[in-house]
Amino acid sequence: MKAVIGWFRERLPISGGEIRAAIDEPLPSHLKQWWFCLGGTPAYLFLVQVVTGILLAFYYRPSPETAYESVRDITYLIDYGWFIRGLHKWGATLMVAAVVLHQIRVYFTGAYRKPREINWMIGMLLLLLTLTTGFTGYSLVFEQLSYWGATVASNISDTVPLIGPWLKRGLLGGDAYSARTLSRFFILHGAVLPVSMMVLLGLHISLIRLQGVAPQIPGKKEKHDYSLFPDHVSTELLVGMGLTLLLAVLATTLPAELGPKANPLATPELIKPEWYFYATFRWLKLFSGTAAVLSMGFIVFVMGIWPLIDGWIRKRWKDSEFSVWVGLLGAAALIGLTVWEAAVAH
Repeated sequence: MKAVIGWFRERLPISGGEIRAAIDEPLPSHLKQWWFCLGGTPAYLFLVQVVTGILLAFYYRPSPETAYESVRDITYLIDYGWFIRGLHKWGATLMVAAVVLHQIRVYFTGAYRKPREINWMIGMLLLLLTLTTGFTGYSLVFEQLSYWGATVASNISDTVPLIGPWLKRGLLGGDAYSARTLSRFFILHGAVLPVSMMVLLGLHISLIRLQGVAPQIPGKKEKHDYSLFPDHVSTELLVGMGLTLLLAVLATTLPAELGPKANPLATPELIKPEWYFYATFRWLKLFSGTAAVLSMGFIVFVMGIWPLIDGWIRKRWKDSEFSVWVGLLGAAALIGLTVWEAAVAH
């Protein structure tokens, strides 16, 4: 045994003291509250998506002739395929909700302020990639609503000034939905987007480790009496177990359904996206195409650089609560548009 340990120590020059120093890091006491360590929840759900996505990819065939049939086989013929698909569907739903809640928490606690501006921007990129991953995954089913949803999305991208036509052709692989479209969605959903999210997540966590956890109240010191291990790790494991149970219950009681197969010649009477796009969909209905796209792009851009705007405001008006009011207005608009779109029939 000593020889084996010596062999590993010679090739992995890491001492037990270094390992203990890394895992015994004291954390701020406010992390005892789940709300303040919400970032671990989407990270766990992302892992669930990767594992279930790989299992589904063994049976999925990305072409207009085979996509719907392969999803049907997964749902009705493959052993436990319906369960894995349900875990993947509900994992995506909860992941989007968790990322949105995490961004809201970071915003209203001022955790995006100096020196954490870059990490806020990385978080915004992760949010956009999460939404894009949800859209591409929904489109892979190749049922009526997903087909026409992708068609509507490509037509919307075509209204972007200058680069609109290029975006549409890049998304569809041509001027219209074709045999190349599903393979592009599959590559984006299964490779490009997850790898990009892994890279950004690594940067996100690295910056947290370098800068430390943001204080509960900006500018105020607090006790660091909450250890990374075993306290925080144990909490995250309990949260993960709870999420696993919740996903299993949702996948069993509300399994993923399968609508009619995509028919390019028959437009559905009602086209609605997933719930996390309701606000965007309603916004597009309220304004013309180009105006809606430009205004949404402007809002996303402002959200991305908000730490810089907030810093500029607070330099001129110290202790200004302008950001809080902007956040409350934005949250009210987001909830209002989502409920509005959910309530109406068209």
